Amino acid sequence: MTFNWILEAPPDKDRVAFSFDTRVRMTYGELDVRTRQYARALGELGLRKGDRLGLMLFNDAEYVPLFLAAARLGVITVRLNFRLAPAELAFILADSGTSVVIVHGSLADRVAPVRHKAGVGTYVVLPDTDDPVPEWASPFDVLRGREPLADLPELGEQDPMSLLYTSGTTGSPKGAVWTHRNTVAVATAQALRWQFSEDTVALVPGPIYHAGGFEAVVAPALLMHGRGVFLPSGNFTVDRLLEVLRTEQVTDCLLFPFMLNELLHRQDLEERLPTSLRRLILGGDTLMPSTAEEVKRRLPGVKLTQVYGLTEGGAIATTLEDADFLAQPKSIGRPLPLAEARVVTPLGEPAAVGEVGEIEVRGPAVSQGYWNRPDATRTTFHEGWCRTGDLGYVNADGFLHLAGRAKDMIRSGGENIYPAEVEKVLATHPQVLEAAVVAVPDTRYTEVGCAVVVTEADQAVDADALRAFCRERLAGYKVPKYFVFADELPRNASGKILKFRLRETHAAIESEVDREKTTT
Repeated sequence: MTFNWILEAPPDKDRVAFSFDTRVRMTYGELDVRTRQYARALGELGLRKGDRLGLMLFNDAEYVPLFLAAARLGVITVRLNFRLAPAELAFILADSGTSVVIVHGSLADRVAPVRHKAGVGTYVVLPDTDDPVPEWASPFDVLRGREPLADLPELGEQDPMSLLYTSGTTGSPKGAVWTHRNTVAVATAQALRWQFSEDTVALVPGPIYHAGGFEAVVAPALLMHGRGVFLPSGNFTVDRLLEVLRTEQVTDCLLFPFMLNELLHRQDLEERLPTSLRRLILGGDTLMPSTAEEVKRRLPGVKLTQVYGLTEGGAIATTLEDADFLAQPKSIGRPLPLAEARVVTPLGEPAAVGEVGEIEVRGPAVSQGYWNRPDATRTTFHEGWCRTGDLGYVNADGFLHLAGRAKDMIRSGGENIYPAEVEKVLATHPQVLEAAVVAVPDTRYTEVGCAVVVTEADQAVDADALRAFCRERLAGYKVPKYFVFADELPRNASGKILKFRLRETHAAIESEVDREKTTT
């Protein structure tokens, strides 16, 4: 079974499949026709089964039809983060062997400097304004007005559906291969856990390029022939969220912790939330117990769920359900149906109850490996298990808890940031001798990056210059919020940088900066 089943066997073609920002609604019947039209057009651009199609788009009404059209054609979609810097974009396009890219008009300037380096044969621009399409690209009209493709290729569950690139712990992004089987499996597991049905209306406010923007929450809704709801990219506001929740009569909503915190600041929240809402699903870092208590006090009819997972590990591996929030504070719960999770010692042996080790997950939703990265695949995936790089332990009640991050990953506003990637960029600055990037607390985004920099003794550089340097080479969300300078970095006897010391030293940097602003 492939994920294309959702369009091949809908019980009612007039049922709404997805809506975008309350402005566009598309039924299953309309989505079937649109995806077949786009499948024909993509084929006319030369794409065949196994080829790669890049989508560098904001959340848009055309995103899901294009993605599913590629899936029906057997084309592998490379869902590109629209925040990528040109150099990052060029690397991913070349690494994946993408031959056609559909790009939003406002992002064309980001593509232009690297288009010759990426090896892409065709660019198609989705219009943003009346500005002319660049001479090196084709207008989006080349995809419109085609006859629906009747003879779709035969596909199997092991055929790849997506390449989802994750930031690299060693500085190079890696494409996790997502097959139809992976997508169906994680969608089935979520639908079983949360009892999704045709009446489910699931909203995701984050970017569709993210596993948390499609595979989480929306994919299971579509699998059950319910409805997915998307918001436009950027400029998230609680007012707009509340408006869409009510207009679309959303039943299940995925949020990141900073979004929930902003929601709880609304004094009129109880009056504005629709009675249809039955569940809030939290991605990213675990909630503070006080936040969970406030949700239960103010919204007693709404269930709360915390999810944990990673792109390679099937997007969602474990969940902490509503009934366990207060009894198991800060836990990340238990595995989804069809999934397994365990904690192992450095020797690869099962850890004892309460013993900290590395979390591993396995199941049919786990990626089959990295695109063209056999060494990295062998390192991360072994005997069916996926090494998460996160440290954790299982308590006596069988609940999984996070204890730290083996890879020092920063989770900021729903995005994963790998310090090694940022440090690699900082190391290329002529005035930087060495740098270490660590996570520090942030009121809005839970965590942000703080770069501790050692410069050449006879050369000076300021934070603004380093920030600008990083912005030219990294997606904006990866650029550290804070830059501090030191004479040296703390190290142990083996010369390894003691990042925990840096985290402790700069944990209060947000309040220190706020005090400086107040006094000046």
